[in-house]
Amino acid sequence: MRDPRARMHRAALTIAADGSYAARLARHDDAAGSWFPERWTLSGPEPYAVPLQGNQPEEPDSALLPLADGRVLILRRVAGRFAVSLLYPAGPGTGELLLGAVHAPELTLLPPAPGGKRAYALAPEEHRTTLWLLHGGAEGPERVARIPGRCTGGVWLDRGGRLLALDRETDGRTKTVVVDLERGGETGPLLQITEESNDRLLLADPDSGLLLLRSDAPGHDRLGWCVLGSSLPVRFPECLRPAQAALTPFAMQPGQMLAPESCAVAFRVAAANGTWPAVWRPAERQLRHYPAPEGWLAGTGLWTADGELLLPYATGAEPCGVARVSVTVGMAEMAGMAKPVGAVEPVGAVVAEGLVGAERLVEPPEQAMQPTQQQPPAQEAQPVPPHQPVREAPEMQEMQEAQEAPSGAVPVAAAGSGGGIVPDAADTDNRSTASAQPRTVPAEPRRLPPHPGMCRPVPLQQAPQAAR
Repeated sequence: MRDPRARMHRAALTIAADGSYAARLARHDDAAGSWFPERWTLSGPEPYAVPLQGNQPEEPDSALLPLADGRVLILRRVAGRFAVSLLYPAGPGTGELLLGAVHAPELTLLPPAPGGKRAYALAPEEHRTTLWLLHGGAEGPERVARIPGRCTGGVWLDRGGRLLALDRETDGRTKTVVVDLERGGETGPLLQITEESNDRLLLADPDSGLLLLRSDAPGHDRLGWCVLGSSLPVRFPECLRPAQAALTPFAMQPGQMLAPESCAVAFRVAAANGTWPAVWRPAERQLRHYPAPEGWLAGTGLWTADGELLLPYATGAEPCGVARVSVTVGMAEMAGMAKPVGAVEPVGAVVAEGLVGAERLVEPPEQAMQPTQQQPPAQEAQPVPPHQPVREAPEMQEMQEAQEAPSGAVPVAAAGSGGGIVPDAADTDNRSTASAQPRTVPAEPRRLPPHPGMCRPVPLQQAPQAAR
């Protein structure tokens, strides 16, 4: 009988914040099919994997987090507590440094922190959540903050690793809050569309300020986007609501300074007949489908600043590989696109593989929603000061003035402010549409050059200053 804990294992690769390393649990080819940690090096001329096997097999629910120095943090459940260790290559074997243990009924690693030197985890309980710093502190795991409510998720909002967004459930509703790690874990509201809606932040790009979220404010769960610090409403594109597939975002393109509408987002498309990647930009207003490389570790990938999507894969013949997908689209091309008129046509190679058909993948557009009234959310005891919107570049103002707001446009609530549904025209300009000649290149595995450095971040909000 299969171990039920195997279902808890996320099976995919976890990539370090700077894209230099990655780690996953791999399986032996023996009859037992036991698990062992594996570190991938992605910053060299070509990717390669190093096994980090210990004296005994790992449990399938062990969690891994790669650090920028090449070590891999492993979180193991041991007799009612969680043991934290660092693994690293040591000659022909594996070295291990025990950092300590955390006593908690549940402990979940947060996504890799910017800088790659620290590792955080959440210990949620029924009425509160403890934020732990597992590595990078003075010595051993240490508590950072206790946050009222049950928190999940975890999205970094800046390149310095100071502001962390969490999805907090209180009184049966889920809202996104921001935690300031340089002010003792002070929290404040970040995202509230309506008082009754459940709003969760999925991804954020500190360079462009693009936020991708999931909310039931339109009446049912929808994927939407907005810009951090902007007063413009949240938009819920029709192309991000395929009728016969589920979309899961996994990577955002860096380096799009003050240009959120040109920032590309990579999605995992899961349907009854397969799984493959797709790419979407707010300015394109369509979902571009791409064939997945054989053995793709579905739901994982990394964007380069040049606009290439890197997809890791593993096969029997090539146990560690990265496929490159060129999805660069210029701003001039996006500005000259015709208005959408129908459903997106999948890439020919995807259709040929039988993953999707040529039929429409989206439902008809919805009618405009009626406005709702709400009061501003209650402040925390010591809230984070409100984020200040940045003045947008002239070209962005022109693009936003020219674009019609889609159906279900909802203003995002920055810290300390409320939001409500804004009525608007039917969502005709944000539907999934066909492109006459989509500029797509199927993914082909080849050698991976050194990962380019991250671009200098733009301060999209005024970070709260430390108390003097």
